[in-house]
Amino acid sequence: MSAQFILSIIAVYFIVLLIIAWYTSRNSDNESFFIGAKKSNWLLVAYGMIGTSLSGVTFMSVPGEVAVKHFTYMQVVIGYFLGYIVVAYMLLPLYYRMNLTSIYTYLKNRLGITAYKTGASFFILSRTLGASIRIYLVLIVLQHLLLDQLNIPYPVTVFVVLLLILLYTFQGGVKTIVWTDTLQTTGMILSLLLTIYLIRNAMNLSFTDLFSAISSNGYTQAFETGDWKSGNFFLKQILGGAFITITMTGLDQEMMQKNISVSNLRNSQKNMILFSVILIFINLLFLILGASLYLYASNNGITLPPKTDETFSFIALNHLPPIAGLIFIIGLVSALFPSADGALTALTSSFCIDILGLKERNDLTEQQKANLRRRVHIIITIVFMLLIVAYQKLIETSVIYTILKVASYTYGPLLGLFAFGMFTKRLITDNWQVVLVCLLSPVLCWLLNEYAPGGYKFGIELLIVNGLITFLGLMVISKVKPEA
Repeated sequence: MSAQFILSIIAVYFIVLLIIAWYTSRNSDNESFFIGAKKSNWLLVAYGMIGTSLSGVTFMSVPGEVAVKHFTYMQVVIGYFLGYIVVAYMLLPLYYRMNLTSIYTYLKNRLGITAYKTGASFFILSRTLGASIRIYLVLIVLQHLLLDQLNIPYPVTVFVVLLLILLYTFQGGVKTIVWTDTLQTTGMILSLLLTIYLIRNAMNLSFTDLFSAISSNGYTQAFETGDWKSGNFFLKQILGGAFITITMTGLDQEMMQKNISVSNLRNSQKNMILFSVILIFINLLFLILGASLYLYASNNGITLPPKTDETFSFIALNHLPPIAGLIFIIGLVSALFPSADGALTALTSSFCIDILGLKERNDLTEQQKANLRRRVHIIITIVFMLLIVAYQKLIETSVIYTILKVASYTYGPLLGLFAFGMFTKRLITDNWQVVLVCLLSPVLCWLLNEYAPGGYKFGIELLIVNGLITFLGLMVISKVKPEA
């Protein structure tokens, strides 16, 4: 299968995205860009959020990690599910009751302007790093497998792809990505299912025999119950997964922007619960895919690349029938766009609303506000380009664990800020102390992680510790609310 043919398939895929963007962005305004004018269909949001949550990280890293960690990623997935329940029944009611466009406006109303700007800034930092790493994973694979053959430099690849994503998100924002994410989720799920089917056929096994082989080879071990000091211990993973969801979904403007674009709270909650249940089964299928890939490699004496993130692509493009390569590329491209379009839109929204105060700027006309929003959108795209090019030299480990590590440091202050606002009635008196607490907390967590006593290894529970340190710091600098 030629590189030119694959590129033509990607071009057709992108043309479809542009058509959807053109259709959905007609008569769009700032309100449509930010929250879809609160007219999004809850079923479409639930389905599209699958692609956003999985992205290229799940598509590449989760199957690759099965060789070493088996099915223990399900510990984190169980935690995810518990976290989604908290988001649906604790955070969504708060956001709808306050009729928020940016969820960080809650911090302004509860803790003051400095806490508000600090929380929004940590989101911008967190989502910029996390989303750009996700995009990097997909682009570096496309570069090695396809574009190097055409002598296209990696920076050019990054520039062209980000430019294309900019084009279809430029006008419609959330109103557009609710629909494009539906297409992309479909491509990713079909790629997953068809690849498992092709591997089963290649090994001449029934599905029952395939699952039996996966089990007999020990891949289905899902819980690490041995050393409690291990970063993979099941309680740490479940609890950490729950808090990852609470922060990376419930306290994340990108994910909540889609949810609060639904017309009412009840439908938004239905969207969240349906999405969380489906996500359990999709993640399980990705683990089954990973085990199937390693079984196939073992049965055929295939020497795999040293980076586990490359296992899926290596086998699909070099050892399975040619149709598997095309299916893989379609799935990979489908995984790429949800990582980028929602992030660009959410970061633009947060920067315009939370940092620039765009909605409250009475000195600007609606057209001037739209022009400013577009300039911010372009600048964020350029930042993404620079970071993704730099990651080629910086990232060497499994990308999914790199993202979780970044989240542990950058989302912790957000967790502490929201927890303090929701579960105490204390007041902040010196706003700049809030900034100091939120900056010191990740530093203290890094020191704790590096010099933990007794051989203790932090996993994703470091996020909880980070949030707790922020919470305690806010308690110290706050005072009791005077009685009326």
